[in-house]
Amino acid sequence: MRQLQALLAVADTGSVTRAAELLHIVQPAVTRQIHNLETELGATLFDRSRAGMRPTDIGLQVIERARRALSELDRAREEARSSGAGLYGIVTVGLLASTAPLLAVPVVSAVTERHPGVRLRVVTGYGGHLSRWLEAGDVDVALTYNQPPAAALDVKPLLEEDLWAVAPPSAGLVAAEGVDFRELLQRPLVMPSAPHGIRSLVEGAAARIGLSLDIAVETNDAGVQMQLVQGGLGWTVLPGIMVAAEAAGGALNAAPIVGPGIPRRIVLAKPASVRSTSAVRMVAEILEETVLSLIDAGRWPSARLIQ
Repeated sequence: MRQLQALLAVADTGSVTRAAELLHIVQPAVTRQIHNLETELGATLFDRSRAGMRPTDIGLQVIERARRALSELDRAREEARSSGAGLYGIVTVGLLASTAPLLAVPVVSAVTERHPGVRLRVVTGYGGHLSRWLEAGDVDVALTYNQPPAAALDVKPLLEEDLWAVAPPSAGLVAAEGVDFRELLQRPLVMPSAPHGIRSLVEGAAARIGLSLDIAVETNDAGVQMQLVQGGLGWTVLPGIMVAAEAAGGALNAAPIVGPGIPRRIVLAKPASVRSTSAVRMVAEILEETVLSLIDAGRWPSARLIQ
């Protein structure tokens, strides 16, 4: 552990001196730990120069695995503190960037209130990112979407939601009526760059009716997408939960896509290769419970539970 801690400290600070200060030990001790680790592995982990310590290619690989190993030890230490009177541990939760504003506060509040011994790490990303993090063991449980069956993941479908067309405020769309998909395809579109989950869903739906997208601008930032639409540079496609507030306030005009609609399926996913701890199972239950309560309260636009 001391060798791995020294490795990460040098990698993060770029200096043996600063690493020693960070670890509250003397500089020769850090040098010795790095030297012993390199000798044991038979590889040079850092390039030394006057500018500092820079990881080699093999060093970067070892550093990545060392972070994961020490993270697992942190979890084990937290779980070992459990006396049977409550749950303890560290749980890393993955949320889609589109759902995090709706879910993060109620999920964290519920976990903190019911199980103060559980510490959450909340990370956000696109669906592809979350799947990779789950498979690598960097995330314990996640809400992602359109996750195909995979041996590496334990997946439970929770809901389907329709994607919405998002237009400038003057477009005249009515949420209760929806907007025909063919009308959307007649507009210049502001869309994420491929490969991207929503881009793939929209392109696939267009291909099924023999049409294609007229891409005006590409950006993978949903906030920039909405700004460009507000500026009259095109329409876009986003989940309803991302645009409901802006549409209600008049900053944008939005409506569900119909004829045909474009649904995305939200699933609860956990790594299948790792036995979930009691804390992870509890957080998964709270995630599912929160989703159900938000749908019941009408706060998740166009969402339908999957029985």
